[in-house]
Amino acid sequence: MKKLLFVVVGLLLLVAVLLFAKNIIAKVSVEKGVEMVTGLRLDMQSLDVGIIETLIGIEGLQLYNPEGYKDKVMVDIPEIYVDYDLGAFFKGEVHLEEVRLNLKEFVVVKNEKGELNLNALKVVKEEGKEEVVEEKTSVKEEKTKMPPLQIDVLELKIGKVIYKDYSKGTPPKVREFNININERYENITDPKTFASLILVKTLAGTTIARLANFDLGPLKTQVGETLKEATEITQETVGEAVEAVKEMDVEKVKETTGKAVDAGKEATEKVTETFKKILPFGK
Repeated sequence: MKKLLFVVVGLLLLVAVLLFAKNIIAKVSVEKGVEMVTGLRLDMQSLDVGIIETLIGIEGLQLYNPEGYKDKVMVDIPEIYVDYDLGAFFKGEVHLEEVRLNLKEFVVVKNEKGELNLNALKVVKEEGKEEVVEEKTSVKEEKTKMPPLQIDVLELKIGKVIYKDYSKGTPPKVREFNININERYENITDPKTFASLILVKTLAGTTIARLANFDLGPLKTQVGETLKEATEITQETVGEAVEAVKEMDVEKVKETTGKAVDAGKEATEKVTETFKKILPFGK
């Protein structure tokens, strides 16, 4: 009886240790994974991994600037919600069925030497370089290679972008842009595309790229297919309306306007459904 009691207590202790350790292991994995994609260090306040419910909740994630910058934080992400495929992880793959990412603030900095913190990002460093295919890959490269990634749905929120220019002295010249993006993307299959998408959406709606002399072109090409479908629908409807007005075709204007109204209704319904899903995440 006493032996059975020891076994039961031992098992309970083992389960408790595993439940506690899983969050620590996941936190280290996320930190290393993001570092491999961005090349920069990050930290997070908390990370909670569900097993019965395959959900991951991350709070207080911050991506830090490299050395040589007065501003410590580059990216502030208060919360990330992930619904993952547990079976894929056992196969060495990363399959995320849904990701909701709430990016509060992105700080672009040009330091006293005229160096831009964006250029320290790995995805920017690698963009534009010619790909060299090697027949033999070293053991070290194999160990640091990112596993296959599949994101079925990405709900992306971006609040504010700040540009600080220290190149003319202190205090820096500061520009703020409240872009308030809330968009949805599907079928992202590459970590580089994921990082490039966030960077493009952060900067495209501002004048920062021009102010900092930063070329967004290669990154836009990287995410072109991901953005293409969303932009084509809008451009097609607007294009039809413009042509109809040019031709003063009243019936066509009515028809196009009707399409826009229907599209608006459909968008409203989608937004309503999205908010129902987001409420626990967005508070």
